[in-house]
Amino acid sequence: MQPLWYRNAVIYQVDPNLFRDSNGDGWGDLQGVTERLDHLRGLGVTCLWLMPFYASPFQDSGYDISDHLAVAPRFGSLPDIAALLERAEEMGIHVVIELVVHHTSDQHRWFQEARRDRNSPYRDYYVWADEPLETEVKPAFPTVEDSVWTWDEEAGQYYRHAFYAHEPDLNLANPAVRHEVRQILSFWLRLGVSGFRVDAAGLMMERARAADPRDDGFWLLTELRDHVSQRNPNAVLLGEVDVEPKDYVRYFGDNDRLHLLLNFWLNNHLYLALARQDAEPIARALKTQPPRPKHAQYALWLRNHDELNLDKLTEDERKEVMDKFAPEPDMRIYNRGIRRRLPPMLGGDMRMVALTHSILFSLPGTPILRYGEEIGMGDDLSLEERHSVRTTMQWSDEPNGGFSAADPETLPVPVIREGQYGYDQLNVYAQALTDNSLLSCTGRMIRTRLGLQEIGAGAYKVLDVGCSAVLALWHQSNGVQVLTLANLSPDEVSIRIPETAPDDLVDILVDGPYERRRDHPDHLVLHGHGYRWLRRREDVFR
Repeated sequence: MQPLWYRNAVIYQVDPNLFRDSNGDGWGDLQGVTERLDHLRGLGVTCLWLMPFYASPFQDSGYDISDHLAVAPRFGSLPDIAALLERAEEMGIHVVIELVVHHTSDQHRWFQEARRDRNSPYRDYYVWADEPLETEVKPAFPTVEDSVWTWDEEAGQYYRHAFYAHEPDLNLANPAVRHEVRQILSFWLRLGVSGFRVDAAGLMMERARAADPRDDGFWLLTELRDHVSQRNPNAVLLGEVDVEPKDYVRYFGDNDRLHLLLNFWLNNHLYLALARQDAEPIARALKTQPPRPKHAQYALWLRNHDELNLDKLTEDERKEVMDKFAPEPDMRIYNRGIRRRLPPMLGGDMRMVALTHSILFSLPGTPILRYGEEIGMGDDLSLEERHSVRTTMQWSDEPNGGFSAADPETLPVPVIREGQYGYDQLNVYAQALTDNSLLSCTGRMIRTRLGLQEIGAGAYKVLDVGCSAVLALWHQSNGVQVLTLANLSPDEVSIRIPETAPDDLVDILVDGPYERRRDHPDHLVLHGHGYRWLRRREDVFR
């Protein structure tokens, strides 16, 4: 495993519950993920982000964990996760799993012991109060939970929960809880994972400050990083940190806290740019976000398994994006976000989807692709809350989209069956046979991106090319330069590159054929919603 491998990685996010059912019981499982690792490898993916597979009542898609050291029977067993890790290593794919230690399920043994006995050592594993207290912690789902406090009759006290009432907050101020967290880290690192996505990392700081105000509580991330690095120097921490960009530097630290930070700031401004068909919001976000430390990295994505939370935009900007991409009330959620996948938001325009993918892979940072994005999967707004974007992977036009051999009428997870996003119309197998499909296009982008370490590890600057619809980024590292261009407008544009003459540049990735402009040889052309990645001729043919 190479140091800093994450700086030039492409991450693929998989929910094992929804990816592939290997035994016909209707639930996706770990063996199903293992069987489809060749799909990831074929795309060029170098890291698998595996969502929760732990023991759980599954009231919150597995984020309500009842045992951090056990595999849920529906997913398989410990030998199954070990087999997945071994196969992934053989294929050169790192595996990052979830670290969910801000809260547990109320079915967790710790909470059951805590509620039964005030004198139990587990009582202080959670946050209790005789009366609801004022706290900086607010409900994560304000339209579902109106308070972070819930009365527990058996315990005779209120317990705190930033998320759902069935997910009580762990008391990270308690040294015994932090010891449990270190045990969890050690267990999975010994089994062979390459790191952890730290769920609700921003919320974890509140309990750390309560224990020790030193470094405003950020000593907790330093402690986690130190523990992980001692056991595997190449393992990483990927943090879910939805805070103001000025605070990013505190989560990175001096290369001693998070390795990667999920960049909500840039994600929000990408959607504002798409809504306006103007690259200015992306350029502005890049210019105003703090630079990452030398050995750290931003992590970038289009859509994840949650809502598209737009709270990093101004009220007017958020309304602009909502009006464009979520005009109907049932498309919106929690008074702040959108519960749709990208292709439906873009009206099913796969050329526009491909352009958006090209932007993702051209931005400075580590790109994350969510399962199904490579084929342009849709959503199901008939499902509640965030479940609208949590439908099963569509492999083929076979029953259930090739996800499961279970009786379709008994399938416990949703399959999109009708319309342009139905599995009979949109699936991996069909797109694998077509050179101009989104799958083929996305694979070319990923493989090209992996060969351009200038984007992942180099310096960059935003170029002014005289057209606000075009995002132009000049990447360079060790004397090698790469120019990436994306036209957010539906109209063809002609631009001038201030850094070099067009004759000095060679296309390495394009949306279609381009010819040199004979009337304006100092200009480059971009099709409507087109993209071009170029390198200096001397760097290509040296």
